[in-house]
Amino acid sequence: MAFLEISNLTKSFGKTEVLKGINFSIEKGEVVSIIGSSGSGKTTLLRCLNFLEIANGGTITIDDNCIFDASLHKKLSEAQKRINRLHFGLVFQSFNLFPQYNVLKNVMLAPTLLKTGSKEDIRETAEQLLERVGLGDKMDAYPCELSGGQQQRVAIARALAMHPEILCFDEPTSALDPSLTGEVLRVIRDLKDDGRTMIVVTHEMDFAKSVSDKVIFMADGVIEEMGTPEDVFDNPQSPKTKAFLSNTKF
Repeated sequence: MAFLEISNLTKSFGKTEVLKGINFSIEKGEVVSIIGSSGSGKTTLLRCLNFLEIANGGTITIDDNCIFDASLHKKLSEAQKRINRLHFGLVFQSFNLFPQYNVLKNVMLAPTLLKTGSKEDIRETAEQLLERVGLGDKMDAYPCELSGGQQQRVAIARALAMHPEILCFDEPTSALDPSLTGEVLRVIRDLKDDGRTMIVVTHEMDFAKSVSDKVIFMADGVIEEMGTPEDVFDNPQSPKTKAFLSNTKF
């Protein structure tokens, strides 16, 4: 069985159906890129996987363990949401760092609050992760003193500090100048080399083509096309995929 299995996931806001039955799976260590126009449901899908939104229908299974079944869990307690979120790490497009804390404390905060280890172990892990993303010399700096690319790398270290099984990125470079995009994409490439399982919502087509094991094209709340990068980018079958790619520079 696949490491992550999403089955018939649906989500509506009022009368607006945003996800209309999403089905896909990921093997451990795979990188899946999700592409598509704004409003196609990409971010809502990530938010459902991270339990920031609760799906109306479907199941989420990780490593043969069903962590969500909408037929059984119409309402989840806050405690259960927190437990389920531990499987996933989410890196937002807008960084969402705490401006009142320095870089090191931003990375240590969640593990400290959730008491995932001793203070010494949490600090050591945070320092190692900041070194890993190339910010070992910025531990005492505050977010306002960093470039956008540096802030996003702190956000990646913060997500990794919780030891997620699956790391999710929601347009991680969309808030960055083109000159800063490369440094963030390099970190994601390095994480792939480490064997991280990742889901990346991105508008960087060249990146998606080169780093992904699988590409999903979403349109109007459904998976319109899914396959290897070669399948989707070089030989798309859906007219919607063809139209999207023809209007996208890469």
